[in-house]
Amino acid sequence: MKSNHAELKARHREERHAWHEYISLRVHRALSWLNRAEQCEDEDGRFIFLWIAFNAAYAHELGEYRELERRTFGRFLSRLVELDRDGEIESVLWQQFPGPVRVLLGNKYVFQPFWNHHNHLPDSDDWEERFNLANRAANRAIAARDIGKLLGIVFARLYTLRNQLVHGGATWNSQVNRDQLRDANAIMGTLVPLVIRIMMDNAGEYWGEPCYPVV
Repeated sequence: MKSNHAELKARHREERHAWHEYISLRVHRALSWLNRAEQCEDEDGRFIFLWIAFNAAYAHELGEYRELERRTFGRFLSRLVELDRDGEIESVLWQQFPGPVRVLLGNKYVFQPFWNHHNHLPDSDDWEERFNLANRAANRAIAARDIGKLLGIVFARLYTLRNQLVHGGATWNSQVNRDQLRDANAIMGTLVPLVIRIMMDNAGEYWGEPCYPVV
């Protein structure tokens, strides 16, 4: 069952008095950006707002940002799968969006090593081999119904798309990336509200201090 901002915000208002301030602030912030994403009429803006909502839900204050973020990101996804007792993430990946997931995985333009090679970065000549290995790993995850593994691979591709947009590596409303943005928004538009709902269902868990707490 897909959730939306209005439904989740009503629940947040009703239950937040019993929650720790950290989880309440995370949910409040994430819902504010989900609300903005739902109002957005263009694919680029919708994806960016959905990603900010996701980031508000999981991010921690970090030092050496990139490497720590990767580890924090992976742990967060694994925890979501563990707490998703009704198997809704599995339903999203295998039943609602199997086509968009496979298209996304097969798209080299959202595979970061491809761009590393294109930008002449060292140790990137084997990007095609790594692309094939990653896709074989994804296919094994699909066959084994390994939700955590597949979710991690999908978000790695989405993260590359996020970088392209946020760092100015794409043109607004460009015609060259419409397919991946359309599929990414379909997936994120369902997963982000689900992530927030899983966190609300487990508000008693410790989700960590949010970035830039209110002081």
